[in-house]
Amino acid sequence: MNSAKLTWRGVYPAATTQFTPDLAVDLDATQKVLDNLIKDGVDGLIILGTCGENNSLEPEEKRAILAAANEVVAGRVPWLTGVSELSTPRAVNYAKDAKKAGASGLMVLPAMVYVPTIGELCTHFESVAQATDLPVMLYNNPTAYRVNISMEAMERLAKSETIVAVKESSSDTRRYTDMLNAFGDRFILMAGLDDVAFEGLLLGAHGWISGLTSAFPKESVALVAAIDRGDIAEALRIYRWFMPLLHLDADHDLVQSIKLSEAIMGRGTEYVRMPRMPLTGERRAQVTAWVEQCAATQPSLTPVD
Repeated sequence: MNSAKLTWRGVYPAATTQFTPDLAVDLDATQKVLDNLIKDGVDGLIILGTCGENNSLEPEEKRAILAAANEVVAGRVPWLTGVSELSTPRAVNYAKDAKKAGASGLMVLPAMVYVPTIGELCTHFESVAQATDLPVMLYNNPTAYRVNISMEAMERLAKSETIVAVKESSSDTRRYTDMLNAFGDRFILMAGLDDVAFEGLLLGAHGWISGLTSAFPKESVALVAAIDRGDIAEALRIYRWFMPLLHLDADHDLVQSIKLSEAIMGRGTEYVRMPRMPLTGERRAQVTAWVEQCAATQPSLTPVD
């Protein structure tokens, strides 16, 4: 599979899963979130990643969300689903479900909880990649998942034809240069940690998988567009305005914070599944103040075609 033929570029929000007040999956509200993001100009979508609360959902709920996503996206943009399971067989089965549902690709995480050897990690990724013909994006997030996809692992995984991309959520931006030096254009690189996204894009990332885009999609699209056309001054102006919120993506309570931000901006609800609980007290006031400040000082944006 030639990664150059894929259109995985630009802004891909890590979309949230919406729940009712009694914490049942709200498919209609989830579809509305996805539809509004597309209308606001995003280039693709990530369904059921960390922000989509993948690991808080039952298998049948995930299948229903995949079907609902495919229905509302209706071919307008590519959409990938997170593959986040406790074991490799479960991940393989889920990948097959995603293929049947119409996903454009898979964003594959290491198997949850267990910290694997390099060999075990690579075999997990290869097994999921071989389960379907869908293109695969590896998700590297060593802080959250205690597993780093090392350069040694990448050398082996580069031999798998359908593994075509990497979401890089390490705060170590040297990874972009190391990857490009080692593999050239073999992999599509996506910036995956919001508060170093600007740096990643300047260093060669093809796009941005973003949490806070769910609250401020137009600004996110404008930031990446500015970098693409070489207007670094505008991109930096947007980035500096956005930074108080972008830091939330690196915090332990990122899902609650992003959902609260969405709710304040009228783009979703803040209901989360336990063990997560909505923000309260000082933390809630802090996040609310940052969102309201950003909303009150939204920067002027150059129109994006």
